[in-house]
Order: sequence, then C-alpha cells, then structure tokens
Amino acid sequence: MIIVRNIFQLKFGHAKDAKALIPEGRNIMKQHGMGGARFMTDVTGQFYTLEMELSYDTLSAYEKNASETMGSKEFSAWYGKFMTHIESGRREIFSVVE
Repeated sequence: MIIVRNIFQLKFGHAKDAKALIPEGRNIMKQHGMGGARFMTDVTGQFYTLEMELSYDTLSAYEKNASETMGSKEFSAWYGKFMTHIESGRREIFSVVE
C-alpha cells in the first residue's frame, strides 16, 4: 500500500477560506476515483498547515489516478481557486510496512 501526503503551507489568515473549498474538491476527486481523501489541519508544529492524505494499492495506481484527476477541467478550475490560498507545498509518498 502507498500513502500520498500533499502538504500545503497556507498563507497567513487563509485557513478558513482554504478549508471552505475542501468539500468541492473532495466531490471532484470522488468523481474521478480519488475517493477517501483525508484532509487535516495543524494542531501543533508549523501554523497554517493543511494536509491531504490518500492511499493506493500501488504507486502506478496513484500515478494513473492523479494524471486523470489533475488533467480534468473541473479539478483544474477548483485547484486554481484553492491555490490562491497556498504559500508553498510538498508531496511525500510512503510505502506502508505490513
């Protein structure tokens, strides 16, 4: 199993607006088979952190799904709105040890 974490550093004061866009983004991702995304915000550590976590059976399944989802017009339009609240970000991909 593969865990993909997209970690976004939000602009100061933009947490409320970024979180308000999550339901729309989640629906778009579900339509493209990227269901089960888990969104989390910081409790400790760096302020204004928003993380999206996804799990896949294989890395190739993630690559295929990400390509299809991120290539869609709906996701692109949503992501444009979402990115106005983002200062920076990174992606971490882990292989789960059974």
